[in-house]
Amino acid sequence: MDQATFMAATGAPQASAAFWLGPVTAAMDRFQINTPARQAAFLAQIGYESGGFPLPPVSEKFNYAAARLDAVFSSLSQAQCNALGRQPGENCVPPDRQQQIANLVYQNKGGNGPASSGDGWRYRGSGLIQLTFKDNFAAVGRGIGMDLVSNPDSVRNDPDTAALAAAWFWQSRGCNELADQGKFHEITAKINPAHAGEQGRDNAYELASNALGADVAGGSAIT
Repeated sequence: MDQATFMAATGAPQASAAFWLGPVTAAMDRFQINTPARQAAFLAQIGYESGGFPLPPVSEKFNYAAARLDAVFSSLSQAQCNALGRQPGENCVPPDRQQQIANLVYQNKGGNGPASSGDGWRYRGSGLIQLTFKDNFAAVGRGIGMDLVSNPDSVRNDPDTAALAAAWFWQSRGCNELADQGKFHEITAKINPAHAGEQGRDNAYELASNALGADVAGGSAIT
């Protein structure tokens, strides 16, 4: 896959495409994401998850107004939303309050400790697949041969690690086989069980499929 094809398949601007092309294609090669159908589905999902292949750091933001914070994270009380959400006159929630939000909403989930441990922020959504929770960082790390629990920033800052993490997660969930069958919505469920942003994912899939000439029944390997 060349840069022009990557841009056409993802809608990524030139600078982002140049930055991500090598790491993403290497990760696809390693984890057998090697047909038009597989690559179209993979690029669509990681492009949507990451917000369009931005330059690092690639990590979850908690820049929510109070009302939106209440809608997204039901575990927070109204008082917490009012105190931690974006205040009148603020363009962005300050980093210290974003950390507080992450530590509260992700506490005691997926191997994370309590809010005081800082695990919610440490293992917030990261990289091209928005990897979240300590247990998932550990599992992906084992899969790609890296200690991501001790070095979670590598998923956010290093393009090779971010791409490998996404590709291993993809393969481990059987997404190659689902892509062969054209079951894109089932892939979405593997990545986001709530099907959040499904229309956006579908649009990204259509773009990538058209650019790559993807056949949902599979197809020959491409380079």
